[in-house]
Amino acid sequence: MLDCAIIGGGPAGLTAGLYTTRGGLKEVVMYEMGMPGGQITQSSEIENYPGVFREDPPLTGMELMEPWPKQCMHFGLKHEMKEVQRVRRSEAGHFIVELSGDESVEAKTVIVCTGSTPRRAGFKGEEEFLGRGVSTCATCDGFFYKDKEVAVLGGGDTALEEALYLANICSKVYVIHRRDTFRAAPPTVERAMKNPKIEFILNATVEEAFGDAMGLEGVKIRFKDGREEVLKVPGLFVFVGNNVNNKVLKQEDGSFLCDVNEQGQVIVDLNMHTSVPGLFAAGDLRIEAPKQVVCAASDGAIAGMQALHYIQENEL
Repeated sequence: MLDCAIIGGGPAGLTAGLYTTRGGLKEVVMYEMGMPGGQITQSSEIENYPGVFREDPPLTGMELMEPWPKQCMHFGLKHEMKEVQRVRRSEAGHFIVELSGDESVEAKTVIVCTGSTPRRAGFKGEEEFLGRGVSTCATCDGFFYKDKEVAVLGGGDTALEEALYLANICSKVYVIHRRDTFRAAPPTVERAMKNPKIEFILNATVEEAFGDAMGLEGVKIRFKDGREEVLKVPGLFVFVGNNVNNKVLKQEDGSFLCDVNEQGQVIVDLNMHTSVPGLFAAGDLRIEAPKQVVCAASDGAIAGMQALHYIQENEL
């Protein structure tokens, strides 16, 4: 039986593995189908991880994460490239981690760090310029457009909050929204409307992102009435929602192993405890996740220490 099964090999999962094994747990396995590192490995520039900085050329996400697996596995963390299908509770109060190929393993504790995936808007050029002008994180990439004009696609709370964040950095922020009403909370809408740096382009969608080998140069916009317009901006931030990677928590009857909110995010307390004792969630999977590497690592450290305490307190 495992002391702890960690599902997901991004910053949260790796750090959870470091803290559980360094704290004394002997049988800890991290399940990650690919190489550890997570979504951040796709980022072309990292400037906001404390204590790690390189100006020219800027540090990439791949370079940031490169030493993490070796460090986190130094104390005994094992990595298995196996797909986790489901986590369920056994009658004895432990957890059954069901793997592909009808294989399963029992664990005293489980830390789920499967994250979330930004939804794609589906316009032409979105994938081509992702990381080269098209972004899904204003906190990560906003500073690269200091004193420049950018566009935000979306009309929810996240889109308008990120537009307000970008307005503190950029010279102008265009908010492109397919309707003339917003899903965002009225106070957020009001603040955005009053901000002199934010201009709304309503009843419109992005048809195409265009540019060259150097990156994004602009976007083509189509309005509901058929009009088309070209907006010359070097940055487009897409906020059309996130898909929470919570599949492993879904039970055979369609319910979830632990409490989740309406968006499918796992409800945790400040110690990353879920509603099920011994089950922890960390990183972008949890409620109110800031979606930053440093925060995911913090979550993983907390969850790892709490898993250790849970086993010690229950003498498992």
